[in-house]
Amino acid sequence: MQQQKKFRDAIFVVTEERSCPIYNIGEELKVEALCAVLPEAKSVCMILVEKLIEITAKKESFQQFSQLGPKRSIFSCGGCQGLIQFEYKKKKGFSTLQMKLLSEAEELRRKKHLDKFYSKLRDFQLFESLDDGALYDLAELLELKQYDKDKVVLKKGDPGAHLFILLSGKVGVIGDDGLRLAEMGKGEIFGEMSLLSGEPVSCSIHSLHETEAALLSIKNFKHVLKKYPVLQLFLLKMLVDRAQSMALRSGNITSGMAGELDEISIVELLQLMNTSQKTGRIELLFDDAKATVLFNEGELIQIRYRNLKDKEALFALLAKKDGHFSYTKGLPAELENQQPFGGFMGLIMEGVQYIDEQEYGDS
Repeated sequence: MQQQKKFRDAIFVVTEERSCPIYNIGEELKVEALCAVLPEAKSVCMILVEKLIEITAKKESFQQFSQLGPKRSIFSCGGCQGLIQFEYKKKKGFSTLQMKLLSEAEELRRKKHLDKFYSKLRDFQLFESLDDGALYDLAELLELKQYDKDKVVLKKGDPGAHLFILLSGKVGVIGDDGLRLAEMGKGEIFGEMSLLSGEPVSCSIHSLHETEAALLSIKNFKHVLKKYPVLQLFLLKMLVDRAQSMALRSGNITSGMAGELDEISIVELLQLMNTSQKTGRIELLFDDAKATVLFNEGELIQIRYRNLKDKEALFALLAKKDGHFSYTKGLPAELENQQPFGGFMGLIMEGVQYIDEQEYGDS
């Protein structure tokens, strides 16, 4: 009876994993008094629970372990689409005070690890909707990694393996020509696109300063999304916003696109319409009023803002820093043959000069 009870308080460790949707190599699976204790912050696989109870409850299983002595005892669980192998790890009591202190030190280190992640993640917009318990669950799954300046964090073409959460520092998104397309700093995330799509990494990411990031493996990423659906909604919105921002930078503005003027200035937005030879309408919404800018093949044909028209309205708009914009393709039939009220570049240069003179005069 003494031996059987000791065996039932067994520990197993995952030694191999092939497409298991939940568990990773190195995670421990415990059985205490015929109760399964699985890794924290993970979904419970009842197939694995039944397998563990079956192994530890059978007298024959215990006798098999006893006869094996120091040899490895390996079991498999392949009850779903994946497979894991786990090895029996005989639990040894802490017979000395020193061993007990080592165990307590390890537990303290783990708690400090979780507290460190928790305190950093609590202020991130991505995790505002998670309660304290859920955030601690997430922290349990994260791995801390540090990068020196000018190091490759992600390489284009590599398979997506992790979600990256920037805790400090800054990284750059690098294009095929080696030019920096964008920058990301504390609180921002990347790597999620390849995780969601299954496609290789689309752009290289380099560290611009010493950078600290929390990494979430693809398996744990999918687990978190399944457990916390609110994060799915946040990621979906973020992906849409990011795709739109990249489209604006590349000049690929499309009908229905909308955004904020802190992402792209009015001058840049108007130049984008001109160089793309767009025909359509830009609606601008400010705190005090709204404005309409009409283009025909990239040329300005009509602007209305408050009681101002065309050139005067343009000059007033160029001074605006904050607001919302949206673009709609096409013109009303009566304006399809409307002529531009001036050359585009000449109007922009004159307007910018006018704004500079106004600001200089005010100072």
